[in-house]
Amino acid sequence: MAVDSALSSPFRPPKSEKDTKALQFIEDMTRNADSVQERVLREILSRNADTEYLRRFKLNGATDRDSFKSKIPVGTYEDLQPYIQRIANGDKSPIFSAHPISEFLTSSGTSAGERKLMPTIREELDRRQLLYSLLMPVMNLYIPGLDKGKALYFLFVKAETKTPGGLVARPVLTSYYRSEHFKNRPYDPYNVYTSPNEAILCVDSFQSMYTQMLCGLLMREEVLRVGAVFASGLLRAIRFLQLNWKLLAHDINTGTLNAKITDASILECMTKILKPNPELAEFITKECSEENWDRIITRIWPNTKYLEVIVTGAMAQYIPTLEYFSGGLPMACTMYASSECYFGLNLRPMCKPSEVSYTIMPNMGYFEFLPHDPSIPAPSRDSPPRLVDLADLEVGKEYELVITTYAGLYRYRVGDILQVTGFHNSAPQFRFIRRKNVLLSIESDKTDEAELQMAVENASTLLKEFNTSVVEYTSYADSKTIPGHYVIYWELLVKDPKNSPTNGVLNQCCLAMEESLNTVYRQSRVADNSIGPLEIRIVKNGTFEELMDYAISRGASINQYKVPRCVSFTPIMELLDSRVVSVHFSPALPHWIPDRRR
Repeated sequence: MAVDSALSSPFRPPKSEKDTKALQFIEDMTRNADSVQERVLREILSRNADTEYLRRFKLNGATDRDSFKSKIPVGTYEDLQPYIQRIANGDKSPIFSAHPISEFLTSSGTSAGERKLMPTIREELDRRQLLYSLLMPVMNLYIPGLDKGKALYFLFVKAETKTPGGLVARPVLTSYYRSEHFKNRPYDPYNVYTSPNEAILCVDSFQSMYTQMLCGLLMREEVLRVGAVFASGLLRAIRFLQLNWKLLAHDINTGTLNAKITDASILECMTKILKPNPELAEFITKECSEENWDRIITRIWPNTKYLEVIVTGAMAQYIPTLEYFSGGLPMACTMYASSECYFGLNLRPMCKPSEVSYTIMPNMGYFEFLPHDPSIPAPSRDSPPRLVDLADLEVGKEYELVITTYAGLYRYRVGDILQVTGFHNSAPQFRFIRRKNVLLSIESDKTDEAELQMAVENASTLLKEFNTSVVEYTSYADSKTIPGHYVIYWELLVKDPKNSPTNGVLNQCCLAMEESLNTVYRQSRVADNSIGPLEIRIVKNGTFEELMDYAISRGASINQYKVPRCVSFTPIMELLDSRVVSVHFSPALPHWIPDRRR
């Protein structure tokens, strides 16, 4: 069976037998998507037939779709949390999976302010590795010669915790980078990184970033692609270079490593890499000392062919800045994945960011889809939702993704809203629209309306002694700063102008809001340095009435108007900013430590 022409590019045919096999695998899986889905569901249900969760709903060993859909309810994390807590506390009985739970993957989504814990099994690493192995064969169709150089990817691990039962809890990428699959990966000329494993696996974010940037500079002529997981992460790396280029140039000039780098494994590996190079140090100094950083990526790494970053969903806000720093290099979004499951890949990685569609790989899990229509009342327990199978989706419609996994999540609502853009063979292709209910997001953080409301309420208690209250508020995620940060607009009612809140108190209100936000936000602020201090902008009295007048002038109903809790429309933001009377920032970091899970 020949590889379908839909996977071919106008540039070149598959170069190697390995690539041909990978592309053929994609074709086989997507041609027979519905039968693959039937097989996947059968495998999941048969192997886990005796688990507590499936026995509870009296599936009685059935593995067919109709029995599964009629007996197993669609659920959320809150539905599963009591079971998950038992596993976290040390219960080793087969609750979700017949295979032992090997660790928890911590989701960027939160429940009651804490990261969600997703149980996983050891073989899931093989499944993730399989999807990773398909990325370069697809990319090689579009970009030749990627085996002739290296990738400068800024990759990081995050803090781990242990549950009371002794299981590790960590983000999915930290799990992968710490696995033998990554650490002992066989040599592949298409996947050679400038960053040594020792730098990637260093938990100190400064030492890790410093070493990865230093190695990227030392190997600048060899770099063919530059990337990070998220667009915001790559911008953070550029900002790091802006702040630290003098130190980096000094190390390159002298061949000695900065005293701030104390990690023993990094020190050992860098003795083999870092040698004096005054000419390179002079070049770095010349480029980085200029005020104009337009095209800085291609100026420093001149052979870069593309950027590899996620620029869909909330990350789209960073596209203009990346275009500025890269001189308009293509931005490749290669795959679609989450802590719960890896889903699929982009078969046209060189497309424009606005055209990115991910093809679902039907072998990764069992997928169902809940039609998403805001005009229709949300499903309830009395009227359960009607889910659509992967093969029955309609182009142009939006759906919420529901998954069943080998690790034991059954009909689990992920919370991603996707729009069907087409099909590759019989497998649907999706555009990622957004996370359900997410109001603010800078990177991996996700803040919803209820959480923002609670943060405003907690912070406003500091105003009571001044007989002042928050009349109205709205917000936006400011991506123009690096790192990005939350901006909150407050309109205050000051009942005694002679006793109005001081600047210091309003600064403390910023910190109080941060203390009220979830642990993912606080970790991003404290440990990852990927979010800047929260900002409150106080606006003139009457500003939110003007906002309503503007909305009504554009056709909104005065009876149904609600103040938007997040804004992004330029005229509205210009109106708000023109009414700002004072600006305040959080004066300190919020509290966060990687506590042991209770």
